[in-house]
Amino acid sequence: MLTPEIQRIILIVGLVTTGYLMMMAWQEDHRRQPESARIEAPTVTETKVSSGHTVPLTEDKGQADLSVQDGMFSDVPFRSPSSSATQSRFEDRLVKVSTPKMVVWIDLLGGDIVGVRLPQFPVSLDEPDVPFVLLDQGAGHMYIAQSGLTGQDALDSRAGGRPLYTVDRSDYRIEELGQSVTLKYEKDGLIVEKTFRFEPDDYLVDMDYHVVNRGINRFNANLFAQLRRDGSSPASEGGFSMGPRPYVGAALTTEESRYEKVSFEDLEDEKLLTTITGGWIAILQHYFLGAWVADANEKNQFYGHPNPGDDTYIVGFSGPPFTVEPGSSKTVGAGFYAGPKDQKRLEAIAPNLNLTVDYGFLWWLAVPLFYVLDALQSLVVNWGLAIILLTVLVKIVLFPLSAASYKSMAKMKKLSPQLKRLQERHSGDRQKLSQEMMELYKREKANPLGSCLPLLLQMPVFIALYWVLYESVELRQQPFFGWIHDLAAMDPFYVLPILMGASMYFQQTLNPPMPDPMQARVMKMMPIVFTALFLFFPAGLVLYWLVNNLLSMAQQWYTTHRIEQAERAS
Repeated sequence: MLTPEIQRIILIVGLVTTGYLMMMAWQEDHRRQPESARIEAPTVTETKVSSGHTVPLTEDKGQADLSVQDGMFSDVPFRSPSSSATQSRFEDRLVKVSTPKMVVWIDLLGGDIVGVRLPQFPVSLDEPDVPFVLLDQGAGHMYIAQSGLTGQDALDSRAGGRPLYTVDRSDYRIEELGQSVTLKYEKDGLIVEKTFRFEPDDYLVDMDYHVVNRGINRFNANLFAQLRRDGSSPASEGGFSMGPRPYVGAALTTEESRYEKVSFEDLEDEKLLTTITGGWIAILQHYFLGAWVADANEKNQFYGHPNPGDDTYIVGFSGPPFTVEPGSSKTVGAGFYAGPKDQKRLEAIAPNLNLTVDYGFLWWLAVPLFYVLDALQSLVVNWGLAIILLTVLVKIVLFPLSAASYKSMAKMKKLSPQLKRLQERHSGDRQKLSQEMMELYKREKANPLGSCLPLLLQMPVFIALYWVLYESVELRQQPFFGWIHDLAAMDPFYVLPILMGASMYFQQTLNPPMPDPMQARVMKMMPIVFTALFLFFPAGLVLYWLVNNLLSMAQQWYTTHRIEQAERAS
């Protein structure tokens, strides 16, 4: 008959195997497949045209704009189409702009950006030819970028509706540097050109209004730019399902804070209203963002609030009022970014915009970790190998502290026979046992907590690297080798977590046994607990911890071997 100890081992192995198979089945059955992005033009709502003609309107919901007059904010309701004929007329208004990095749709009614696709970022590894959808409208989802002229002589207003621009053609392909798409509107001697400048290798679009006044009256207005989005979370990208939920909401820089989040729930409680010189405002989601960047030399009023009548939210800014005298002209503008959270590019666009790559409270450690990891990747051209090299560098930096810990472990291992005799001698008197053990530690200059030091030293690095892997778009869908196709997602077959748990178990065999039986049992459970926890962590993070364990075992063996050699020599 098997001994109880062997029976427990068999039971644990059986439970782990069963849990592993159940987890694989659950992952297969419940994995959310990302919805295929629609390649056709987005569907957008209809509204009133500033010439006085009105398209068919139905119920009061759909697209909305923000009008700024006398410092007060009021919403302009635009409504949804009620027929396929209305939708067809809308599609005739769309201008498509294609660059190697983005496909953009602009609505001639108001000149809003109503669709953005990112061809260089597939929606998933299973659909490499389907681009990620960032801005879109239709099928219950709303995320668009609006801009216009409001104020005393507003082109975009409650009473006048929105201007209907004209354009040379409806399809542009941007292949050369500095190409532009110009929308034109004329009325009563006023000529307005709304120009979008695209670069083939960038996600930043410069938007300008050039106003020429050939009339007899002054033209007074304000530039506004805003993002409008519903509060829903983006479709799953196939990442690990039990990780933290990515932040979806607004963020901006203020005079008091370099980076301030304003969630949609916050806007429900209190409207946003603040004045900033320069500044930017963005809506964030996992890996990507859309952001309006204001003129750095102007005082701009930033705002945010729920949109009355539907489940969307509006965040944006209004520039200072400007005047165009008869016979003169004026140009005002802003920048619009729609793309990945590339912190190097964002830092070059506007101060503090790179902070939208949110690494949490350990950002001061995560940022240098990312730059070191990025430099290593440029050398080895593989993010998995870069993680391994980063682990080696971290171990080298922490080696002096780790060595002291391993020396303490070696002393504790040497004291194990004496500790066992004390336990046998004072098995019925725990207080006396504790006193004798403390005297032994003091006499031999041993630290029973020394074995915890390597783990404690690694935790800040571990947490910082977790956020680097989770938040850095550079690691999105990046493979390592074999079955690891995405280092930012879970290991699909849980091989790395199991290897990591095995490495923890063998590492414990090198450590001295815990003097307290209860503590010893807890330590024996740690590999199992960590394995179960790491099943849901990004494969890149598990790879880091696995390599760290292997290096720790090598360091511990080396330190212990040197101590034993020194003792034999003496």
